Amino acid sequence: MTVKLSCRSQAMAGKTCLVTGATAGIGRVTALELAHMGANVVIVGRNPAKCAVTAIDIREETGNPEVEFLVADLSSQDQIRCVVKAFKERHQRLDVLVNNAGAIYLGREKSVDGIEKTFALNHLSYFLLTNLLSDVMKDSAPARIINVSSSAHKEARINMCDIHAPHRYFGWRAYSRSKLCNVLFTYELARRIKGTGITVNALHPGLVATNFLTNNGLLSLFCNFFLGVRGISVEAGASTSVYAATSPDMVGLTGKYMVKKRSVRSSKSSYDEEQAAALWELSALLTGVSLETIVREFVAA
Repeated sequence: MTVKLSCRSQAMAGKTCLVTGATAGIGRVTALELAHMGANVVIVGRNPAKCAVTAIDIREETGNPEVEFLVADLSSQDQIRCVVKAFKERHQRLDVLVNNAGAIYLGREKSVDGIEKTFALNHLSYFLLTNLLSDVMKDSAPARIINVSSSAHKEARINMCDIHAPHRYFGWRAYSRSKLCNVLFTYELARRIKGTGITVNALHPGLVATNFLTNNGLLSLFCNFFLGVRGISVEAGASTSVYAATSPDMVGLTGKYMVKKRSVRSSKSSYDEEQAAALWELSALLTGVSLETIVREFVAA
C-alpha cells in the first residue's frame, strides 16, 4: 500500500541524493529518511537482489516513487565508472552525495585492481566516485558531500609508501588507516573546492549495531554479537548523516568532522595538510584520474 507523503517530507523535494552502501545498516536508514523527506534517492549496493528489494521497500514505506538503485562493487574502479556513467545518463543534478559504503577485512584481500581491499573500498571509492561526479555537483550547487568515517581514525598512522599494499597486514589497523584517509580527504577536498558552492564534511556515526563484520567468517559472529549488545541503533547511527545532508544549520559549513550532529575536533594527524596533499596525489595516481582534470572540474567557472 502506498502511503501519502507528510508535510515534513517535502524538505528535500526536488533534490537528488545518492547513497552508497545503502542496502543495509546506516546507509539504508539514511536513504529511507531522505526518501521520507521527498528526495529523489539513488541507492548503490553490490547485490542486485538486495538493491531491488531495498528500493521497493523504501518506496512502499515512504510513498515516494522516486527511489532507484545502481549496482556496483565499489572496490572496483571500473564498476565505479559504470555507476557514474549510468547516473549521468539518468540525472542532470546531484544535490547530496553520501559516501557510506565500507567494510573491514580481517584477513588481507586485494581488489580486482590489485589494491589492498580495505583501502580500495573505504577510501579510493570515496575519492574516485566524488571526483567523477564533481561536474554534476558543481552544476547543482549548493550541494553537499558527506563522508562516513569513524572514531577509529584516531588510532591510525599512515605510511604513504605502502598504504595501498602494506608489508604487514592487520585488519583493524587497515580499517583505522582507511578512516583516517576519509578525514584527510574531506579536509583536502574542502580546501580544493572552496567557493564552488559544494560543502564536504566527515562524520563518526557511533558504534552501531549492524552486521558490519559479516564478511569475516566465524570471528564475525562474535564481533557482531558484541556490536548488537554494545552498539546504538542504526537509526541513531544514521542521524548524523541525515543531519549533515539536510539540516539548514549545515548551509555553508564545510571541512568539519561531526559526531552526534555536532562539529568536533578530529585527530591531530588528520590536520596534516602535507599528508593530505600526498594522499590526494597518490589516490589520483592509483585511480588514473588526472590531477589537473580534477582541479579544473571543481574550480572552473
